[in-house]
Amino acid sequence: MPDYREYLDRITLSINKIDGLYYIGARKLGIKANTLALLYALNTGKHYSQKQLGEEWLIPKTTINTIVKECVEAGYIVLTVEAHTREKYVSLTESGKAYVEEILKYIYEAEQKAMEQTIEEFSPQFVQAMECFAEHLQNEFEKRIFHDHLERNG
Repeated sequence: MPDYREYLDRITLSINKIDGLYYIGARKLGIKANTLALLYALNTGKHYSQKQLGEEWLIPKTTINTIVKECVEAGYIVLTVEAHTREKYVSLTESGKAYVEEILKYIYEAEQKAMEQTIEEFSPQFVQAMECFAEHLQNEFEKRIFHDHLERNG
């Protein structure tokens, strides 16, 4: 079996760089990185519960609770409870939508240009390859680390 360590190191370094850029970008825009992630998620138009936000965007439950509370107090989001569920769903208010558009404008412009350049160089399969790698890595982590680790540690 070939050793893919060099490729993995390069991907890990790239992912860390991307995470760092969003962290620094959020700070430069005057918000916390997790607040940026929450607002980014809500601006996709997808309907999220607090639980779904935490699971899909990998933000700890306590962090989600804190940033949701801060955003509610700022008037950017509202919480609603839907029929037949205890889950609280998070939605942007009108002032929240305006704030998000202002904040994300620069992020979206940078992302758009970077993706345009990358797709020109590597084709749209670049995105499919990243999604595929993420899915395979999740499956392997679940088999080898998450599941086995629970069994070993009781």
